[in-house]
Amino acid sequence: MRFVLGLTGSIGMGKSTTAAMFREEGVPVWDADASVHALYAPGGAAVPGIRALVPRAVAGGEVDRPALREALERDPTLFPRLEALVHPLVAEDRARFLGTTPGDIVVLDVPLLYEREIDRECDEVAVVSASAATQMARLLARPGMDLAGVELLLSRQMPDAEKRARARWVIPTETLEEARAAVRQILSEIRADAG
Repeated sequence: MRFVLGLTGSIGMGKSTTAAMFREEGVPVWDADASVHALYAPGGAAVPGIRALVPRAVAGGEVDRPALREALERDPTLFPRLEALVHPLVAEDRARFLGTTPGDIVVLDVPLLYEREIDRECDEVAVVSASAATQMARLLARPGMDLAGVELLLSRQMPDAEKRARARWVIPTETLEEARAAVRQILSEIRADAG
């Protein structure tokens, strides 16, 4: 029987780096952010709907993410309409991954795993976590990110402490070494439980 591990964590906590570590260990990973990027790319399934919702956020046949972010900051009522458009498309992609990907362990890498109740599709959840200072430094180092943008993103996510309390495993990401050790330990525990 296959084990579905949910991987989540607030923005700037090191989730993408940790997901790559699972891949390095030979575990297939479905990436919610990559799914959204594909939907926003030229020919992506979300492009026509976003063009209808926010015309100026589509340029050259693809979604202009900075323009979309600016529109969302100006008009927060766009969030639920955008989510209603994009989330079903992402769910279809996730179901396709689960239905076609071989392996005794797979990972669903989803930033809003708890917020969207995708944890219900998982056997267990691991959350990546770092100190608030580390998180803030990582976020402010991103191109085009400022304090207002960070606060907006964090306001839409469950607090880190709540995620940690709900998850079976917490993966510390202050250093690459401790994150990699935690990934290997989790896989070892999953395999031991299955055996």
